[in-house]
Amino acid sequence: MAASTKHRIIVADDEHAITQGLSAILSDEGYDVSICADGQKALDELQSGDYGVVLADLMMPKVDGLSLLKALQDKGIPTECIIITGQATVDSAVQAMREGAYDYIEKPLNSEKLNRLKALIPKALEKYAIGQKNRELASRLETLTHYGELTGQSEEMRAVYQIIDAVAPSSASVLILGESGTGKELVARAVHSKSDRAKGPFFALNCAALPKDILENELFGHEKGAFTGSINEKPGAFEMADGGTIFLDEVAEMPTDIQVKLLRAIESRSVRRLGGKKEIAVDIRIVAATNMDLQKALEEGELREDLYYRLAVVELFLPALRERVSDIQLLANEFLLRFSRQNSKQLTGFDEDAWAWIHAYHWPGNVRELKNAVERAVIMARGTVVTAQDIMPRHLRLAAAAAAVAAAAPASDKAAPGKTAAGKTAAKPKSKTTRTGKR
Repeated sequence: MAASTKHRIIVADDEHAITQGLSAILSDEGYDVSICADGQKALDELQSGDYGVVLADLMMPKVDGLSLLKALQDKGIPTECIIITGQATVDSAVQAMREGAYDYIEKPLNSEKLNRLKALIPKALEKYAIGQKNRELASRLETLTHYGELTGQSEEMRAVYQIIDAVAPSSASVLILGESGTGKELVARAVHSKSDRAKGPFFALNCAALPKDILENELFGHEKGAFTGSINEKPGAFEMADGGTIFLDEVAEMPTDIQVKLLRAIESRSVRRLGGKKEIAVDIRIVAATNMDLQKALEEGELREDLYYRLAVVELFLPALRERVSDIQLLANEFLLRFSRQNSKQLTGFDEDAWAWIHAYHWPGNVRELKNAVERAVIMARGTVVTAQDIMPRHLRLAAAAAAVAAAAPASDKAAPGKTAAGKTAAKPKSKTTRTGKR
């Protein structure tokens, strides 16, 4: 920690010589020091200002060090507390540490103890700074509705944002779990854009959409003449994502023999093109995703366990839309605005029936299905608002219409027992007889 950096510290002790001495020493170290002669004054000061560390004597008038520590915790004041104690109260100081104190220093404060204190304070301030950053992030996420291309302010999505913020600056591989349509690629792009690889390429590959031979070629590339028709060399995804991030969607559907080659490439940070003899070094980060039941995929051998451990350094679960219902209205309005602009329409919102259907529907296709439904509704809408008929898929509209007709039909029009829907008496089935003629 640079000595010129100012950090605010309180020294709380009823011994004038100690407060004056510590104030002089710590001020020379570059800290902004305030002095309090008792625990109550220290508590008042801590409630009115931002301090990273308080050095509190265990035995003080009005409010002692242990009571001060408890008051800080009760009031949610995040200042780190270092207890100053005499030998007779060391057990109490240890108890204070169990209750949240950062550390303790024994009196008398000789040169050895002061050197230890000088070493403790920067660490305590670092812990305070990390906590402050986390608190600021939590506060920002509390009202956040957009995070990159992701939209949502539910508790479930704020948890996703926190994981992305934590993992993005690292080089760890990330495995995103979640149903189809939840936005796994958007999460992968968010991880990339918030990392130090953001200026590098982002290469996405759907492992389930390509036949085995093409998938292998797309991943690793090929040399000229590697197979019939390969008249030019072609770099694969690993090479094209060099310096950036490669996103492997539906990785559990990759053939197991290609999974072996993928594992080798991840471990060695190099690839060999099809038909090639040399290893090509690559600097990439892997973000993978799957919508499969992970435990089942591992048990049935669809996903190799050794590859899983390489991919899932950090696991991130993306909730289904039905699990974050508080985001549905936010997303629907977001899509309405976007597609209204794209289609040059002046739509002001959804009518009550449309909202009722949107909230009642279970959205098995998740955010992707909602997005498609709103886009279709914008295109089909004839008024200034989207109606339930605009947004409901055709098969659901037909089912709803049929149900309404059936419910409205008079009782006399409904088929009676023993009659067909047309009102004719149904023929009785011929009874089957046994060989003895008995039924």
